Amino acid sequence: MSESKIPTPHIGAKQGEIAKTVLLPGDPLRAKYIADNFLTEVSRFNSTRNMLGFTGNYKGKRVSVMGSGMGCPSIGIYSYELIHFYGCRNLIRVGTAGALRPEVKVRDMVFGMGACTTSNYVRQFRLPGDYSCICSYELLDKAVRTARERGFAYHVGNILSSDMFYNPDIEPAGVTWDRMGVLAVEMESAALYSNAAYGGANALCILTVSDSVVTGEATTAEERQTSFTNMMEVALELA
Repeated sequence: MSESKIPTPHIGAKQGEIAKTVLLPGDPLRAKYIADNFLTEVSRFNSTRNMLGFTGNYKGKRVSVMGSGMGCPSIGIYSYELIHFYGCRNLIRVGTAGALRPEVKVRDMVFGMGACTTSNYVRQFRLPGDYSCICSYELLDKAVRTARERGFAYHVGNILSSDMFYNPDIEPAGVTWDRMGVLAVEMESAALYSNAAYGGANALCILTVSDSVVTGEATTAEERQTSFTNMMEVALELA
């Protein structure tokens, strides 16, 4: 942790203003919604680039929430600065995903045990082979136990971090991701998991399924911003 480099170019917080546990929704307005509706004694620590960040209390535990933006490069910047400059140890992505398999229903939760990726982000570490992006088992175990105790519908397994939201309409040339058991697709987790591994931190991706490529069902943009309370409750229990 380097106090000399804060505030950073992307986070305007002073040392001590961000908790050790940080929830990372992609949308900064979702960060504000979580702070307004789940936290008490809230203070805002960041508005740089309108990427809102807040710290407050949840059941007596200090927790922060900040937007991370869309895609591996964006969450890669924020998670790196949170880990290396602000000393954050538990980074929990709370976001949406598209279901790739029929057993994964819209509004179900998915815990990303591993993150496959089409991004080149992980290759920038220049490892002598392919790196497996995996979550923190400690966070995963607690999240699964919380979801089970509350009776929430959830799945645990591999997810896909894609660089493209609008994929070109071409037939795949080989085996598809769903054939390999990949549950859902999103855009950030591979960068988060690899940054956490590099920085010696814990990370977990908790997703709510917003749409399904299998059935075509989808939630509204408003639902994606405000209504996925089960996911938020599970994530906050990890603080």
